[in-house]
Amino acid sequence: MLDRTAPQTAKPTKISWWLDEALASERDAPETPALRGSLEADVTVVGGGFTGLWTALLLKERKPDLRVALIEADICGAGASGMNGGKVHGYWAALRGLSATVGPDGALEAARLGTMAQDAIRAFCTAPGRDVWWRESGNLRVSTSEAQDGKLDLALEAARRLGAPDTAVRLDKAELDRRIRSPKFRRGIFYPEGANLHPARLARELRKACVQAGVSLFEHTCMTRIEEADECVVHTDSGQIRCRQVVLATNVALATHPLASAHLAVFSSYAVMSEPIPDMHERIGWPADEGVADLRMFLHYFRKAQGDRILMGSGSGPIAFNARYHDRAMNEDEASAARAQEALWRLLPDLGRSGIAKAWGGGIDISADRLPFFKTSDKGRVHIGCGFSGHGVNATRIGGECLSSLILGERNAWTESLFCRRSPPRFPPEPFKTVGGRMVRAAILSCEEAEDRGEQPGTAARFGAWLPRALNIKVGMR
Repeated sequence: MLDRTAPQTAKPTKISWWLDEALASERDAPETPALRGSLEADVTVVGGGFTGLWTALLLKERKPDLRVALIEADICGAGASGMNGGKVHGYWAALRGLSATVGPDGALEAARLGTMAQDAIRAFCTAPGRDVWWRESGNLRVSTSEAQDGKLDLALEAARRLGAPDTAVRLDKAELDRRIRSPKFRRGIFYPEGANLHPARLARELRKACVQAGVSLFEHTCMTRIEEADECVVHTDSGQIRCRQVVLATNVALATHPLASAHLAVFSSYAVMSEPIPDMHERIGWPADEGVADLRMFLHYFRKAQGDRILMGSGSGPIAFNARYHDRAMNEDEASAARAQEALWRLLPDLGRSGIAKAWGGGIDISADRLPFFKTSDKGRVHIGCGFSGHGVNATRIGGECLSSLILGERNAWTESLFCRRSPPRFPPEPFKTVGGRMVRAAILSCEEAEDRGEQPGTAARFGAWLPRALNIKVGMR
């Protein structure tokens, strides 16, 4: 329960600390006015987040004479791309779960393509003149209960069994303490592939790169509908674009699209950014810049930010009924923001009860097997990319590679990959998807909170947490 005598959590907002900072520090930003009137293009990209921006940029890099337009209803980076934790890593930490859903070969394929994406993101972020706070020190998973110890062992065993033991390094308590000290941490795994960055600054740098590459970019331009025939017409609130192909990269909004609705659910995640903690290193060590997460199902994830701050996030936010991603709970659930704040204080108690500079939350497009997918309409002119499931930065570069390759008609590692070739599983229909999901969410939260207290979860909670595995539903399996 939130301690009312301690610094209170700011009410969560739709604008993250990241976006505030990025806009305040932005210099020489190109003008990108709203679309007025008619425009002709070869490809229209809808959505100015990471996926849309990567796609537009890669199209221009591979075919400079292609006429590419991008429209964004708000400003680039205002959605999930400017809200996430800024942790950049692929799928090596997910080998165990992926093996169960797409098989060992599929798990390794996803992880190797994630490494290719990681290399490309690094090259973009470290190019001269770009300051997106890129820090590359790997990634840590830590156990905070006996139940999580078991998950840690299974993750290590999966990496060994799939022939990738070097991607997951076991850390005992002493080795973990040398990286970051907490009396709550028991053991850990170090994943060498991992970095942190400033997500909103990355979105704004991608915006700038797109404009410099010749993309016709329009912000404050909301798509109202699409006509798809021999050509496409993208209608907006103030104009239209005639084009041959369209990319829809609109994150949770795709949960209502016919190509995606059966395969997506809309969860939410909340984060808090601490006030500066000047004596952080004396209290807890943490000499490098690893991203850290525990081994809960609804995990806590955290990382340092410049200025001696810590971001703490919790993936335990509400689930939207019938994909109503505009519901206030997706951005304004105070209980979820309070869980993130409490996690900061509980997992890193030696920091004391640090003040909170800002809290925010947003929707996550969760696919039924936790992997992104890319589909094309029957007429072959509208392409979608979604299901990033909280993996954020790395997975959206995969999205840019897959979508740009599909548009250009290329057969390569991306279009031949499981991301494009598989048929993603379906969720149960409504109301079972949301009602069942909310029940399982409550049960798992109850189990994990009891386990962190060293207690046995109640029978009802254990039953609810067991149901997804019994029904072979991949999301929500502990």
